[in-house]
Amino acid sequence: MFSVFNMKKLVIASNNPGKLREIAAILAPLAIEVVTQGALGVPEAEEPHSTFIENALAKARHASRLTGLPALADDSGVCVHALGGEPGVHSARYAEGGASGRDDQDRCNNEKLLRALEGAADRSAHYYCVIVLVHHADDPQPLIAEAEWHGEILREPRGTGGFGYDPLFLVPEFGLTGAELSPQEKNRVSHRGRALSQLLTRLRAAQTA
Repeated sequence: MFSVFNMKKLVIASNNPGKLREIAAILAPLAIEVVTQGALGVPEAEEPHSTFIENALAKARHASRLTGLPALADDSGVCVHALGGEPGVHSARYAEGGASGRDDQDRCNNEKLLRALEGAADRSAHYYCVIVLVHHADDPQPLIAEAEWHGEILREPRGTGGFGYDPLFLVPEFGLTGAELSPQEKNRVSHRGRALSQLLTRLRAAQTA
């Protein structure tokens, strides 16, 4: 089993500020120092794989290898059923070229998704997230947690919170988009929030075993 007895510091293998806020908030009860890979001078890893789990593992092992620390990575995206699961693993850079900064990239991604869905009757979609935690770069037994968040894609954005595709992602149980939910509510019900909660439960169990 993954040991956390000597884990005092954990590097997050992401430079996405939205992800970092959500991850840090949910992991706060662990009393482990959480640092970002950017703060340690670690460049982003390549994500050449066709599956979320392979990309998450690549990012976690990359950050751990360059820092010598345990590392946590997530790979996530929105999968639109009418588009055969796209943008999927390509969600973060769905609209290639021309974007300057994270917010502009999100806007371009959302605009491309709306164009791709013009005239589509089926607008159902789900967010998917897989979280990987490795104790060291060659860890043969990484901790893995995953979750989905189901909803539909609106025809125009709503809300100013969240990030990524949240302004277009309607959550039927609330009648609100991901960008209209409070950060606390989103962390409770979202794909990333529930995957991190699973991971947190397993880490706490290991700490008390």
